[in-house]
Amino acid sequence: MIVVNEIEINKAVGIEINDEPSYSCKNLHMNLKFYPLILSLSILLFSACKSASKSYDSGNYDEAVELAIKKIQKNPDNGEMKSILQNAYRYAVEDREKRITQLASNNNEIKWEWIYNEYIHLQRLGDAIHRAPEARRIITPVDYTSYINTYKEKAGDVYVEKGVQWMTYDDKQSYRKAYNEFRRALNFKPGNPEVQRQMEDAYDAAILRIAVITPEQHVGYRYTSNAQRQFEGNILRNLQQNINNEFIKFHSTYETTLQPIDQVMEIYLDRMDIGRAYDEKKTREVSKEVVIKEIVHKKDSVTKEYGKVYAKITTVHRTLKSEGNLIVVIRDIEGRSLWSENVKGKHHWETNMASYTGDERALSDSDKQLVNQKESKIPNEDDILDGIYRELNRDLLSQVKSYFNRTY
Repeated sequence: MIVVNEIEINKAVGIEINDEPSYSCKNLHMNLKFYPLILSLSILLFSACKSASKSYDSGNYDEAVELAIKKIQKNPDNGEMKSILQNAYRYAVEDREKRITQLASNNNEIKWEWIYNEYIHLQRLGDAIHRAPEARRIITPVDYTSYINTYKEKAGDVYVEKGVQWMTYDDKQSYRKAYNEFRRALNFKPGNPEVQRQMEDAYDAAILRIAVITPEQHVGYRYTSNAQRQFEGNILRNLQQNINNEFIKFHSTYETTLQPIDQVMEIYLDRMDIGRAYDEKKTREVSKEVVIKEIVHKKDSVTKEYGKVYAKITTVHRTLKSEGNLIVVIRDIEGRSLWSENVKGKHHWETNMASYTGDERALSDSDKQLVNQKESKIPNEDDILDGIYRELNRDLLSQVKSYFNRTY
C-alpha cells in the first residue's frame, strides 16, 4: 500500500501550502515532468471535482447533489463542493416543485402518479443527504413522506376507478383490462384486501374456458396403435402447458361440470395415410484402366500391360412418405363455428443402396462404400405413426396459439 503525505502531494503538483490546506479543483496544477503516481492521483481528484461542477452547470441538479455528497464525505472542508451541494439541492427542489404545480393543473387521469414520482425523486435526494453526516451538517432536507403517501393513494385510486369502469362492460376483453388496472392499483395499495378481491374477480371473469373434445371421444372411434393412444393423451396436456396465455384455460370434458364453459374445441382425426416404400432405380456403367498382366523378365525387370475393366452399378433410392390430418374446430356455447383449421403431420424416410455386376476393380472408392453399405430397415407402422403424431401435436399447438394471439 502506498501512502502519500498531504504536503508532498501539494508540493508535487504545485499547490501553495497555506495554514488551511485545500484540495479545491482550482488549486490543482499538473507537473508533467515528475511524480507520475502523484500526478495520476491529482488528475483523478481534478476529474471528480469537475464532474460535480459539470453536472451542476448543465442543470443536472440531482446528479450534482449525489456527486457533491460523495466529495464532501471524503473532504468535509471542500468549500466548492459545499456550495455546489447547497445550490444544486435548492434548484432540484425548485424545479421539481414547479413541475408538481404544473402537473396538478393537468387533466390527464394519471397526473397523480406523475406527481407521486416527483416526490419520490425529492425524497431520494433527501435520503442521500441524511445518509451522509457531513452533508447533513450543511443541509436539512425536507421530508416529503406525507406527500408521497397522499399521492400514492390518489394514484392507486385512479387505477381502481378505471378497473371498476372496465368491469361494467361485461365482456372478456374488458374484464382482462380491468384485471390489469387492479393489478397496477396494487402497486400503490399493496396488500389492500378490497383491491385484491376486485383483481381476483376480474381475473376469474376474464378467463376464457375451453372444453377440448379429443378424437377418441367421437362416436365409433377406436385406437389403432399405442402411438395414437399416447397422442390423444398428450393433446390436452400440451395445450394446457404451452399456450402461454394466463387468460385461456383448456379443460377436459370431464371437468365441464365443475365450471361454466365459454367455448368448445373439437378435434377430429380426418385421415391417416401410411405410405409404401417406393424405389427409384438408376443404372450407370463405370470403367477404369488397370494392370491386367505383369511379365517378369528378371528380378528388377517387370513389364505391365494395362487394359480397361468395366462394371455396371445399380443404385436404389428408397423412400417412404406418410401423413396424417386433423381438423380442429372452435365453437361458441351455442354451436356457432368461430374458427377451423387443418392440421398436418408428415413422416418422411429415405435411404440409398447399390449393387453391381462386372469387374469390381472398375469401382471407385465411393462406389465401393455405397455397395458395401448395409441396407436400412424400413420403419414399422408404430414408428411412422409416432413421427406423424408428434408433428400433429406441434402443428396443432402452433395453430391454436396463433389463433388466440390474434383474437384474445
